[in-house]
Amino acid sequence: MELTDAVKGLLQDAAAQLKGSARRVFMARTVKQLGPGGQRRAERELGWNRVTIRTGTRELESGFAIVDAFALRGRKRAEEHLPHLLADLTAIVDGQSQADPQFRTTRLYTRLTAAEVRRQLIAQKGYIDAELPTVQTLGAKLNELGYRLRKVAKSQPQQRSPRPTPSSPP
Repeated sequence: MELTDAVKGLLQDAAAQLKGSARRVFMARTVKQLGPGGQRRAERELGWNRVTIRTGTRELESGFAIVDAFALRGRKRAEEHLPHLLADLTAIVDGQSQADPQFRTTRLYTRLTAAEVRRQLIAQKGYIDAELPTVQTLGAKLNELGYRLRKVAKSQPQQRSPRPTPSSPP
């Protein structure tokens, strides 16, 4: 089968429009039509990955789609590596926290910085420096828990401005 530039462009555009299992099955059907040596030819002329084509061929022959499992990839959260981290953070920061003085928000303000919290985790809770996440990560975890790492805001008394009365001189 001859692959002209127009046919190549059509096949590449069609594959780019599809996602997941549908894309792989399309690629496998196309390679099957190319005949013997179709995988290498599709890789060379169409820029398709042969591993993807093989996966599509398996899906085509079995009739079952292979699950991509994108959600299972990537870096795990710090809580999965250190299951007691959030409880230990709360235990350390709760003693140094105070509610919003004007009760406008449910946020808790604390005097501790994330670096100080990290030092206290090592000193009080027995964590090792290498196993703890960075200061930035601990700051993000404290924000997720509802703490604001800033100076505790004092409530400001309202100033009374003397209202002019009709009898007072201007």
